[in-house]
Amino acid sequence: MKLLLISNSTNAGEEYLRYPLPEIGRFLDGVREIVFVPYAAVTFSYADYEKKVQARFAELGIRVRSVHRAKDPAALVRGAEAICVGGGNTFALAKKMQQQGLMTAILCKIKAGTPYVGWSAGSNVCCPTISTTNDMPIVEPESFKAIGAVKFQINPHYLDANPAGHAGETREQRILEYIEANPRRWVAGLREGCMLRCEDGKLELIGRRPMRMFRKGVETFEVEPGGDLSFLL
Repeated sequence: MKLLLISNSTNAGEEYLRYPLPEIGRFLDGVREIVFVPYAAVTFSYADYEKKVQARFAELGIRVRSVHRAKDPAALVRGAEAICVGGGNTFALAKKMQQQGLMTAILCKIKAGTPYVGWSAGSNVCCPTISTTNDMPIVEPESFKAIGAVKFQINPHYLDANPAGHAGETREQRILEYIEANPRRWVAGLREGCMLRCEDGKLELIGRRPMRMFRKGVETFEVEPGGDLSFLL
């Protein structure tokens, strides 16, 4: 498998996809065209999303082809040189992908070695389910099942903070609820500015911040960039 799973597209005060672009370029070295899945977009059009991503990927000399323009999106995916799934609302993304058979098509391509890049919701859908997303269920997909390319769950944009005056649950408490209900599943709290790269049978955390790991019966712990992640594979 060749996966690049990014927590967030944009760091505060930066341009869109600026911080992960060098790593995306290294990961997609030699790729001339990607098939893009824009279905996490809700408050702007798929065409606008395609244009936004194309503007950045043009710096890498990569053409972007969006599945929303295809008569048969799954067929477009099956012929892809590489696949990219953007962030937005995970429920909207999952619903459309399920309707068009893209979950199965993408998994087959990943198993065949096709590179996959996702950020935020695009990272969520690479997991067994979308259950550790931060998003509101604004639409109802067929199920919470996702691509299942990895065996663990990701919580993108993971935050440690509990804002002053906020009496609700923290992100950690929500994840602890998840592992209580799903005791066999690891959850990776992937902080902003970080990404996971899976290549040549190895999983690596890239970025300047540690990743917080959760599993029922295991004391929560941190993994530093470059640390051993073999237990997730």
